Amino acid sequence: MSVNMLNKIRKRAGAPFIIVLFLLFFILPVFSGCTRKKEPEPIDATFTIVTSFYPLYIFSLNITRDVPDIKLLNMTPPYTGCLHDYQLSPKNMLDLEKASVFIINGGGLESFLDKVIEQYPELTVLTASEGIEMRTNDFTTGETNPHVWVSLSLAIREIENIGRGLALADPEHKALYFENTKEYVKKIKDLKERMHNELDSLGGRDIITFHEAFPYFAGEFNLCISAVIEREPGSEPGVKELTELIETINREHVKALFVEPQYPAKIAELLNRETGVPVLTLDPAVTGPELPDAYEKIMLKNMEALKKALK
Repeated sequence: MSVNMLNKIRKRAGAPFIIVLFLLFFILPVFSGCTRKKEPEPIDATFTIVTSFYPLYIFSLNITRDVPDIKLLNMTPPYTGCLHDYQLSPKNMLDLEKASVFIINGGGLESFLDKVIEQYPELTVLTASEGIEMRTNDFTTGETNPHVWVSLSLAIREIENIGRGLALADPEHKALYFENTKEYVKKIKDLKERMHNELDSLGGRDIITFHEAFPYFAGEFNLCISAVIEREPGSEPGVKELTELIETINREHVKALFVEPQYPAKIAELLNRETGVPVLTLDPAVTGPELPDAYEKIMLKNMEALKKALK
């Protein structure tokens, strides 16, 4: 519409024309904005999995490989070690609040579990050690030993439990969970066969470990743990216990003293000075790089340490 035509209409209509223009340009857009429907917020389709500590994270990293819309979190830092006295942080609680599944080892390792269940009663808790018969500690009274993942045979059972549990919790991707689980189990079975081939024929089987993380590992490879340096990490042996350790080393012809990379080795070094028995490292796979093949690499290092000790 031309300017001249607008002027003619204005002159004929007078004041009403001004009112109409005001309504068209100022009032109606306001009402139009008020009645416009709000766009719905996008739904977060992420399936969040939280693991309680390092080895379960590595297992789950392999089982969830290439599964879409997955968020995998390790609740504890990869340098934490075993969870004997772990205290939940505010970040842990926030992660669990968003979790679809919480994967734990079980056997009493996660001493904070009751608090988690109380806080989040609807959270699905997947116990990796379900169906595994646990042993009690040999050097501490009546305590259940939860370190089953250090045995390759029992690690395989934990991997299978995690795979089945995730397939049930996230059925849309169950085929991929089962495929990944099968592939990872084959890798661990091949590793187990290799380690048995290299270790089973070696000589003396008596060793001393740092603490009671290795009974299942010892059972796997027919080793005899004659004693432990510390019954609990951080509780150094007294004079009486040190004397008994030296007597055991000499009496049992112990082949090696094994420390763990997560803890100081000063007591083992003292025993080495007293007895001449070498100090080597066995890793219980509770810390390390967050890489899919980390568990396998740790176990291969353990194999080399045992080969050196048992020759």
